Amino acid sequence: MSDRPDETTNQAAGQAPAPEGSAEQPAMSPETASLLSLIDKLGSLLERSDLIELEVEAGETGIVLRKPAALAPTAIGPVAIQVGSGSDRPGGGTDAPGSSGGAAAGDAAPSPTSRFVKAPLTGIFYSSSSPTSPPYVSPGQYITVGHVIGLIEAMKLFNEIKSDQAGTVVRVVAETGKLVKSKQPLIEVEP
Repeated sequence: MSDRPDETTNQAAGQAPAPEGSAEQPAMSPETASLLSLIDKLGSLLERSDLIELEVEAGETGIVLRKPAALAPTAIGPVAIQVGSGSDRPGGGTDAPGSSGGAAAGDAAPSPTSRFVKAPLTGIFYSSSSPTSPPYVSPGQYITVGHVIGLIEAMKLFNEIKSDQAGTVVRVVAETGKLVKSKQPLIEVEP
């Protein structure tokens, strides 16, 4: 009998023991997958409508989706998603994924020639293949069409995201480990 409980449990369940030092990416729970699906559906509804904001509450969870025009007249960016429990919503809820407080919209205004590589699907964004690996792209780096810029985990699958733009990376908009929505900018590229 092993003195390591995780090895014993894995062997009893018919699984091989996890190799030491392996860095596992967090698995997406069924609740997270359900929430991502709901956000996609609400985002599609918002895009097809004349509404600029959509707010939905169920129990202690609330989701607010806003079109970029509702955030600021000059803001170019993703739909803001605010998810929070009832206890933290009176102060404004939590910020949108990929934002750091209210300063993200004003950090660096995109230049007129800048273009964005956008997320093709909703999921959790990772800028590198593992926590100890260097990021796929960094500001100042020149990339070509087809260059891998990150990974998006959706439905327990890791999808390589490839650039559809060529140019110099101005900034990485999405944060590692944070939820990104379909069509949300991931990186800003200047041709």
